[in-house]
Amino acid sequence: MTLAPTLDYAFSARVALLDPIDHGIVEGRRRRFVPISGGVVGGPRLEGVVLPGGGDWQAIGSDGSTLVDAHYALQARDGTVIDVRNAGVRMASVEASDRIARGDPVDPGSYYFRTAPRFEVRDGPHAWLRQTMFIARGVRYPDEVVIDFYQVG
Repeated sequence: MTLAPTLDYAFSARVALLDPIDHGIVEGRRRRFVPISGGVVGGPRLEGVVLPGGGDWQAIGSDGSTLVDAHYALQARDGTVIDVRNAGVRMASVEASDRIARGDPVDPGSYYFRTAPRFEVRDGPHAWLRQTMFIARGVRYPDEVVIDFYQVG
């Protein structure tokens, strides 16, 4: 008998983005860096802010795939700083990828955007973040990304 894992919604992060910095084509993919300027975190398991200064290193393929590798920090309402490393994939049609790259709005149901976040945090009330597996779903908007984090049970 196999037991399927469950998913429990933990929190969302609304992450404000600055204009991307294009690195050109590297090893067959367009590389770019998208700086993070801040944001808010809210949900049943965590409340706080996204600290400015992180970013998302992206590798965009000609097939509409984007490999994301984001590194940023959250600060919980109690002041605890939480380091986030969030790697994943966004798969969209070439047209939708071009629209996302330009910052145009795109229907979130028209593309796949999933990540596997990892958290580093000191011992205390938020240690559960580093003791648990998560998956997340992202939705890209012109100047922000909203990430819904789910705890895997």
